Amino acid sequence: MSGKTAVVTGAGSGLGREIARALLGAGYRVALAGRRADALAETAAGDANALAVPTDVSDPDSVAALFDAVSAEWGRLDLLVNNAGVSVGGTVADLSFADWKRAVDTNLTGMFLCAQQAVRLMKTQDPQGGRIVNNGSISAYAPRPASIAYTATKHAVTGLTKSISLDGRAWNVACGQIDIGNAATEMTLRMADGIPQADGSIKAEPTFDARHVADAVLYMAGLPLDANVQFLTLTATTMPYVGRG
Repeated sequence: MSGKTAVVTGAGSGLGREIARALLGAGYRVALAGRRADALAETAAGDANALAVPTDVSDPDSVAALFDAVSAEWGRLDLLVNNAGVSVGGTVADLSFADWKRAVDTNLTGMFLCAQQAVRLMKTQDPQGGRIVNNGSISAYAPRPASIAYTATKHAVTGLTKSISLDGRAWNVACGQIDIGNAATEMTLRMADGIPQADGSIKAEPTFDARHVADAVLYMAGLPLDANVQFLTLTATTMPYVGRG
């Protein structure tokens, strides 16, 4: 993978940090995108192939500046890992409009804006093409209680992935989605104490090492552009997904 370039959004923590470091370890030059410059610097850990670009994925100008920086630094883009997202809880009855908008702006609009800029670069570079991996979720298929904003946006990401895959054929751009259930990150720490289930009970849920997510992304990214993992589901073996509810 020496010489290949990537953008990872949400790279300042959690899965984004794990994926970014795995790509750097595999020889990629990686632009680290996220809101907090200090967190991006911690992810980079002094690696000369890491480019930290503080970015608000919900802001079109900020996203455009990210991809302009990649183009100026490296001249091309081979991979976008569209990972940035926020988890917003609340039922249809009580979710505030502000929280709904925050979820949509980050989880859906942010992914669209990044994909749009990535495709525009990939279609005009020589050689043409590249790959996009969208971070979906088990919630792209089955909701948790009180998760209407998160679930709606993650269902929408699936449509985004399919449309990018179809549109991208004209420019040799492949797009796939990884749907993750209970990778061990800061976001899933609360699962050890128990979280609400569809039957009204509170139960602890298992997690798995987030490194396996990074390994899966490396596999998807390593395929030639004439092959694509359209959807990949990776979960803790005994989490309540199959048979959820």
